[in-house]
Amino acid sequence: MTDHGDERLFFGRRKGRPLRAGMQRRLDEDLAHRLLPLDAARGTPVDPKTWFPQMPRAVWLEIGFGGGEHLAWQAGHNPDSALIGCEPFINGVASLLRHLDAVEGDRVRVHPDDARDVLDVLAPECLERIFVLHADPWPKRRHHYRRIIQHETIARFYELLKPGGILRMATDDPGYLVWILARATAHPGFRWTGSAIGDFTDRKEDWPETRYEAKARREGRTPVYMEFHKPA
Repeated sequence: MTDHGDERLFFGRRKGRPLRAGMQRRLDEDLAHRLLPLDAARGTPVDPKTWFPQMPRAVWLEIGFGGGEHLAWQAGHNPDSALIGCEPFINGVASLLRHLDAVEGDRVRVHPDDARDVLDVLAPECLERIFVLHADPWPKRRHHYRRIIQHETIARFYELLKPGGILRMATDDPGYLVWILARATAHPGFRWTGSAIGDFTDRKEDWPETRYEAKARREGRTPVYMEFHKPA
């Protein structure tokens, strides 16, 4: 990944409509406690388990968690695991903090900025799962370099996953589906679990629907789901 000293482009929105007073209060009161200590981590690969007060069995990472529904659901249903969420859109961060009210334990950390900041500092084979769900497809060809899924990103995911680890990705954009599959299947290590069209359109039981998936269905787009494994 790129060195921290480099100036690099940021891809995505940071703010949407103004936050309601209650959501702004959540940011002011709750976010600081959940921020990752990335400044202290630079220069030394970090085991993310050390970022939590009680050592979790495993750490999972979600890149671009949107409104936070999926991340909060996974945290609530996997009490032995901790989760890191990256999302630069501050309205989505506020939404996640609201969803975390129902999650027991101090097992979620947030980076409200570029996910590459986190990918850069993590130690190899430190994550059990990585989720990249409904990332911005940047549909215009001249913007494809902005897509989070690139050959080098897939390679970094592989480095960070433990043997037996899982990479899950989803999109409702047909062009981005082709792009993702071309890059993920090109990696010599990952093993794709899909083999038929049904594998694309059927979500696993432990893969809850997000607001963005529901919106896609209402607008006539079909979400597709992909899972890749790092062999044990």
